[in-house]
Amino acid sequence: MPEYLTTIGLEIHVELNTKTKMFCDSRNDALEKTPNTNVCPICMGHPGTLPVINRAAIEKIIAVGLALGCSIEKHSFFERKNYFYPDLPKGYQISQFQVPFCREGKLHIHGKTIRIERIHLEEDAGKLMHPPTGEAGMPGEDYSLVDYNRAGVPLMELVTHPDLSEAEDVRRFATELQLILRYLEASDADMEKGQMRVEVNLSVRPKGQKEYGTKVEVKNINSISAAAKSADYEVKRQIETIESGGTLVQETRGWDDVHQKTVSQRIKEGSADYRYFPEPDLPPIVLTDEEIEAIRASLPELPAARRVRFAEEYGLPQADVEILVVFKELGDYFEEVVSELKSEDNPLSGEAADYGKLAKTVANWLITQLQPKLFAASALPHDTKITPAAFADFVVRVVSGQVGSSAAQTLLQAMWETGEDPEDIIREKDLAQVSDSVSLNLYVEDAIAQSAKIVADFKAGKAPALKALVGKVMALSKGKANPQLAEEMLREKLK
Repeated sequence: MPEYLTTIGLEIHVELNTKTKMFCDSRNDALEKTPNTNVCPICMGHPGTLPVINRAAIEKIIAVGLALGCSIEKHSFFERKNYFYPDLPKGYQISQFQVPFCREGKLHIHGKTIRIERIHLEEDAGKLMHPPTGEAGMPGEDYSLVDYNRAGVPLMELVTHPDLSEAEDVRRFATELQLILRYLEASDADMEKGQMRVEVNLSVRPKGQKEYGTKVEVKNINSISAAAKSADYEVKRQIETIESGGTLVQETRGWDDVHQKTVSQRIKEGSADYRYFPEPDLPPIVLTDEEIEAIRASLPELPAARRVRFAEEYGLPQADVEILVVFKELGDYFEEVVSELKSEDNPLSGEAADYGKLAKTVANWLITQLQPKLFAASALPHDTKITPAAFADFVVRVVSGQVGSSAAQTLLQAMWETGEDPEDIIREKDLAQVSDSVSLNLYVEDAIAQSAKIVADFKAGKAPALKALVGKVMALSKGKANPQLAEEMLREKLK
């Protein structure tokens, strides 16, 4: 069997999170459950109504373009894209074709550069719902319902060049783009809510053939993992079709998540079928250099830059960096805690402070202990009762040995539940670690007295015996003994 090359391009639609819709003042609310609530004569396409451009939507798409290294068109305009769907009230869509706002950007993913052909702005369609036959008092025959709440919502469309070559590229590109959109606060980009939709354009061809194979577009994808799976499936399907002597046709296919396969939907239209022409009811958009630069100056630190800075500034391992970058609010909280640790009030601050160790301790406790609590409660760090200052105080007491690891978990749980200061909780629950030599000596002597065989093993040169003796000390002290000091004292007494 010959070797095949895979060529993939993506079309990604993203609903922008403006307060109102693209061309009217109806609310843009993705959480609205009641159908046909956020509508008005303009977004419903009533005769005699005129659209008005949403400036915030344009500013958001320019921000996305700048973040992705695109050139920005200073002179642009909207066009009518003519096609009929029941959920498109006007019978046409206001979109862009000839002059998109953003051209020729790029996104780097794991050593690959994916070029972005264009990013343009349009309005979203409504939503069709197909209840089972005979429900809601309807006749026992097929029917559909239309919810126009989404009709007219600002919709960004990003089109890549065909630079992707495998399903993993699809996953990585969509994941990183989603993260960038959230950092820019341009969109929540939640695929399950339809705020981001990934369409995979894919073809295969025998290695050595210059011309691309027949392109198939896969739609109706509801998650990033499903987008990657659809690409994998299409590669196999197309190769099997070619190998069996079949003919591939340019078509639109849907992703069947239940059966994990693509299914044919319709033959793909070309741009000529849409009969684009300039929207007569809207003026051209003219952007000045000053306006573009003002948007550029407002861009936040983006994920790629944050990864580099967190690794260099805090010395964190890559796995920790990725978690703190992907979960931006957790990364923000992490930096606030570290800032508190650098304050003059912190007893561990100063010239001799090991801020690398402190930062790693903060990251470890946030990721392994606080993050699971946040997920379980569907909460963000700043929604909790633990302030960054209190968490910094907690870290100081862990690093300085005032509480042991077991007591520290008890302490953090109490802070989560009550919001009390660590000092008060330590005192109330008697969590302070035993480090004074007098008290520790009593536990050490009891451990030696009760562990004759383990002591003999240690004297016979069996190294694990020492750890067993430390464990005995910890058990006798109910976890409160300082294990490092206990080990040193045991070594001294057993010489």
